[in-house]
Amino acid sequence: MRRLRPLVIVVGLCVFGALGTMAVGAALGMHAADLATLAAYLLPALALTVLAIALANRLLANVSLRQRFVVIAVAGTVVSLGNLFALTRAMAITQHDATLLATLLLYAAATGVGAAVAVSRSAAAGLGRLSRTAQRLGEGDLDARVGSLDAEPELEELARTMDEMADRLRSAQERERRAEATRNDLITAVSHDLRTPLASLRAMVEAIDEAVVRDPPTLGRYAAEMRRSVSQLSAMVNDLFELVQIDAGAIEAETARARVHEVVERAIATVEVPARDKGLTLVREIDGAADVACSPRLVRVLQTLLVNAVRHTPADGTVRVEARRTGGSLELTVQDTGAGILPADLARVFEPFFRADAARSGPGAGLGLALAKRIVEALGGRIEAASEPTRGARFAVSIPV
Repeated sequence: MRRLRPLVIVVGLCVFGALGTMAVGAALGMHAADLATLAAYLLPALALTVLAIALANRLLANVSLRQRFVVIAVAGTVVSLGNLFALTRAMAITQHDATLLATLLLYAAATGVGAAVAVSRSAAAGLGRLSRTAQRLGEGDLDARVGSLDAEPELEELARTMDEMADRLRSAQERERRAEATRNDLITAVSHDLRTPLASLRAMVEAIDEAVVRDPPTLGRYAAEMRRSVSQLSAMVNDLFELVQIDAGAIEAETARARVHEVVERAIATVEVPARDKGLTLVREIDGAADVACSPRLVRVLQTLLVNAVRHTPADGTVRVEARRTGGSLELTVQDTGAGILPADLARVFEPFFRADAARSGPGAGLGLALAKRIVEALGGRIEAASEPTRGARFAVSIPV
């Protein structure tokens, strides 16, 4: 049906043209007999035209755009010559006038064919570039671009659309590659981090099962070590589960809210005991942001930052927590006076399982900062790290409110 639509449109135009010719003849004062004669010529001409269009629609289905333009130009001239021949046979014009008109029509035909070739040149070249670019994209060459065609506006728009599609495909491919690399790194890191506590558990269980260890003090020590390994594995599994479950859409849909001072106090409560045992000073500064509403998930973010800060700050050091509202954003910072982070490690501290220099390594699974970053970004904010070796580290969180 779609292929017949152009044929139906052209046939309709031909019929409309024939009726228009009869109407013009009547308006010019042609007699009924002359109108009947005109109709007698138009009816077979119309039938032949419809037959020719149907035949051309089938024959031209697989030809190039340039050939179609040439056929259209030639078809108009052929129709005109046929009308001229019919008028000559009807003695409506003299043989001399017919010859003159035929010469002019042939000149018009040559002009039409030349114009068709010239007009179709840019379109054909543009379509060729579009076809070659599409073929390269289909073969996996996502660097292929059409660029400017210097052709018709429709083709230029098609070229821009294809280039934009290629850009989106390239971006999607890059995201997929990064995700695959992250996934591989995650699997490798998980395998490495799980191996140590599992190997320790296996060795101790085998020692107890094979009665290598029997004395109560050693059994008690083994039990404590096994409990520590199980806790480490449990924490790692929980972090992994939370890491893959965090979804920006789900966080945005959450309705639970907390006030900033509640978030800060809950996070500080997590580290008060280890900080007191190390003789650290915990400082909190909430500059006019105490009652600002925020996501309760920020408790997890601050807990991670505070645990790291307390762990890596030497005795008698200071850990400072600050909160303030700046414009439409909530700014949270955690700063310590610890060993700091090497400049080469700053760009990677938020990667899952990444361990910085020995001064900042610890017993954790290495997922805390990755989780914090995922939560902050899901809330529409950003988290940044800054540090100078031996002068402490500073983590800054900015969340829109």
